[in-house]
Formats: sequence, structure tokens, C-alpha cells
Amino acid sequence: MSTDLFRFTKSSKTLNAVLIIIPMVLLFIGVYGGLMQTLFRAGIIQSDPFVGGDYYKGLTFHGVLNAIVFTTFFAVAFGNALVPFALKKNLNSKIAWASGILMLVGSVLAAITILMGEATVLYTFYPPLKAHPLFYIGLTLLVIGSWVAFYNWIPMYLEWRKENKGKKTPLSVVGIFATFIIWFIATLAVAVEILFMLLPWSLGLVDEINVMLARTLFWFFGHPLVYFWLLPAYVMYYVFMPKMVGGKLYSDMAGRLVFMMFILFSIPVGTHHQYMDPAIGAQWKLLHGIFTFAVALPSLITAFTLAASLEYAGKKNGGKGLFGWMAKLPYFNKENWFFPYLILGLFIFIFGGIGGIINASYQMNTVVHNTAWVPGHFHLTVAGPVMLAFLGGSLYLVGQFMNKEIRLKAWAMISPYVYTIGLLIMSYGLKIGGLMGMPRRTNTGASYANPDSVLYQADWIPYIDLTVIGGVLMFIGIVIYIVSFFTTVFSKSRSDDEDAMVTFPISEPLHDEPATWLRNFKPYIIIAIILIVLSYTPVIYDVIQATYGGSLPYHPDSPVPLR
Repeated sequence: MSTDLFRFTKSSKTLNAVLIIIPMVLLFIGVYGGLMQTLFRAGIIQSDPFVGGDYYKGLTFHGVLNAIVFTTFFAVAFGNALVPFALKKNLNSKIAWASGILMLVGSVLAAITILMGEATVLYTFYPPLKAHPLFYIGLTLLVIGSWVAFYNWIPMYLEWRKENKGKKTPLSVVGIFATFIIWFIATLAVAVEILFMLLPWSLGLVDEINVMLARTLFWFFGHPLVYFWLLPAYVMYYVFMPKMVGGKLYSDMAGRLVFMMFILFSIPVGTHHQYMDPAIGAQWKLLHGIFTFAVALPSLITAFTLAASLEYAGKKNGGKGLFGWMAKLPYFNKENWFFPYLILGLFIFIFGGIGGIINASYQMNTVVHNTAWVPGHFHLTVAGPVMLAFLGGSLYLVGQFMNKEIRLKAWAMISPYVYTIGLLIMSYGLKIGGLMGMPRRTNTGASYANPDSVLYQADWIPYIDLTVIGGVLMFIGIVIYIVSFFTTVFSKSRSDDEDAMVTFPISEPLHDEPATWLRNFKPYIIIAIILIVLSYTPVIYDVIQATYGGSLPYHPDSPVPLR
């Protein structure tokens, strides 16, 4: 059997298709919510009927479905696909299904409580905003389900190591395991926050909550969450993209180093989200700021390695001169429809990465904190390379696991271009508006565009208009994609037995360095734990020492705290 093909069990293929299709429906609802947010803040509509006109309910629905539910489901489905494929071992289907059911039940519980107006706490679910207990239970089940999926891959990996002593673990498996090692460590903190603080508070077992401690535990999880989103995209960049363009990965060792560096540096950085919180000492904020700059290093290595890989492919395809190779990449080849999702995501991430460095700088952060600059930045990361890679990956996985030919390939190819143009326009409007003082997370409705409002600023109006134009284009791009996706889902399956086998475009390395010091996860996990203890122990100590008592719950539409 060819190493480029693998026969999954029918149960595994069905599960992975379900893990992609159901979140795709939820994603589209969340994207619709994002469009309504844009129109509402610009005063074009006065309310969103889907969420009963509640601005913050819509904002919560948009954030939770897009940033937590869709991304977690995709990461698990991607791991369920790539780990067995690379190791040539089948999943334990019973455990895999248990994982999927836990995640699905948890997501449904969270979504229902949001729609009922009982969990209007935004994606960060900061206290003193209080949700119904089922919301917290739902999030817990989603996380536990993802843990179960990860544990299901570990015996396969250990068995492969025994059978292949001295061989390097496939790079795709290294990337997936790095993703879930970060996810597991980071979610331990939010599990403590939910199970020992938020859930008892929501159940009425305690009256008050330590807001600052809850925020600190959330950001222990919240910034590493960005890398849980980003690393599956990095796996596609390193493992798929060079092969897609007819080339090779410039350096296998560079890819392995990047994933190990993310394990080291992605977690002890969360306090840079809390520069404005007074309970944490400035010296610890500085330490987390330094680590935040360190986590930019693997992205710089990635930029060089992938550029070199694409240059090799472009020159192999006939590109001449210093930049002639760029013209030889398949930007508009509908048979290579997947490539635009990855190359455009890389392009967007240039701007997202620059914004991240600005946010990590204390003085700059004081300027942009709680302004529209911040959603302008994170849409360039989460809604840029992450969203595009996950969309392309979802369509590819559905085609493979449902044994379907991708339909409307031209639509699938053009979707990321329309989406990217919209994203760049919208983010520019948000960022420049933010630099001019336009706030975020503010229930203002038409007040930005209403000259009679105290929040009206004439200078903001052109940038609000840009967010509307960009948001509408993004929505159109997603609609084009959704049409191709579900046309593929409901199309007739291929009957050829060879087509029923799953394949991925796995790139060969141009330089296959030994990299023996990158073969074992254990040293990097140990060093990561040491860095976490050193960086977070004094932070949590400061928070506990500096905060007294707690806060009563609060609803965003209530004038007084709820008792």
C-alpha cells in the first residue's frame, strides 16, 4: 500500500465527517452574528432578531461559536485524521466517538443557554458577568471531550515509537501533539476557574467571586488558546503547502524546532493581556512581555522556511530572477483550490503578527487597550490564517472522509480572495478607528453614527463605514464557501475503491537534518512547566494578596448587581 494512502474504518470516517459538518453549521450562524454586530454598531440595523435584539447576546454567540466551538471541533477532527494517517494505525473508534459526543453535548448546552439569554458573558466569560450553570458545564464537556481525543492518540504514538526505534516522528504528528500539549496545559487553568470558582458561584453555593483571580486564570488559558488555533494551520503550512505547489519543505528541522518552541513559550505570556490590571506587579508584567516577544521567534523562523520552500517550488516551475518564482505559484488554479486558503492566511498573518508585537509592548498597549484596535488585531490572526486554513482543511477533510469530489471548485478557490479583501478592509477600519479612540465591546447601536449621541465622533464615521464594507465582503466570501461545502456534502459519492482511501499531500523535506535533539517531547514539556511555575507563581501570589472579598454577579443589561 502506498504511504500516501490509508484506509480508515467506516466508523472513523463517519465520526470525522460529523465533527466537521455540525460545527460548520454553527460557524455560519456565528459568522452571521458577526455581520449583525458590524451593521448594528454602524447604526444600519437597530437590533438582531435572531438573538432578540440583545447586542451582548449576539456578541457572545459570535465569539463562542467561532472562536471556541468551531476551532476545537476542527482541531480534534484534524488530529483524528492526520495522526492515524501518518502513523498508519487506526483510531480506537469507541473512545473517538465518546470524545465527539462529549464535545457535541457540551456545545449544544452552551449554545442553548446563550440563545436563552442565560449566558450573556461574551467569549471571555469574565466575572462578574454570570452565566447559567449549564453554560459552564457545556464548556467543561467540550474541553474534556478534546482531552479524550488527545489521550486516544497517545497509545498509537507510543506503539509507533516502539516499532520504529531511531526514526523521526512524522512532522504532522509532531505538530498535532504540540498543539494538544499546549491545549491540555492551558485548559487546566480554565478548568480550575470554571469548576472551583464560576460553577459554584453560578449554582449559588457562594455569593461572591474574586474577579481578578478569575481573569488571571482565564488568561493563563486565553493566550495559549491562540496557538491552539494557530498550530493546526502551521501543520498545513509545513506539511501540505510545499507539496501542493510541486516543491519540498526547505527544512524539516526548522518545522520541528518551531513546534517545540511553541510548547516552551506559548503559555507564560498571558499577563500581557492584563497590563491595565492593578493587582499584578509591574515586574511580572515585564517578564510576560519578554516571553511574548520570544514567542514571535518561531513565527519568524516559519516565515523564512516557508518562503524558501515556496521559492524552491516557484523556481522549479520555471520562475526566474529574484522574485520571478512568485508568479509561478498556483494562485488561481481551481484544481489546486486549497492553496489560496493557506497562502492568503500567511499574507494576512504578516499584519496580524505586527499588531501582536504592538499589543505586547506596555506603552503601546496603554494606547490601544479597550479600543477597536484590539478586535482589528485579533481578526487578522483568528479570522485570518486560522479561519482560512480551517475552512480549506474542512472542505478537504469532508471530501476525503465522505468519499466526495469537491464541487464548485472555482467557488471554493475564489472564496478566500473575497474574504481576505473584506478582512483587510474591516481590520483597517477597526484599527484606525481604535487609534482615534473608538471603543470596543460597547453597546452603542446607532450612537456612533447618530450626531445627537454623546458617543458620536464625526472622525470615526469613515472608519465605521470601512468596517461595514469589509464585514459584508467577508460574509459574502463565507457564503460562497458554504455553497461549495454543502454542495460537496450532498453530492454523490465516488464508487472507486481506491478513491475510498484517504490521502493527504505530505511534503518531503529538501533538507532532512537528523535533529535528534528534537525527537522527544519530554524535555520541552519539563522546561515549559518550569517557565510556567516561574512566571505565574508570583502573579497569582500578587493577585491573591492584592484582592479582598469578591464581587456580586452582574448582567450587562442590569443597572445594579444581581443578588
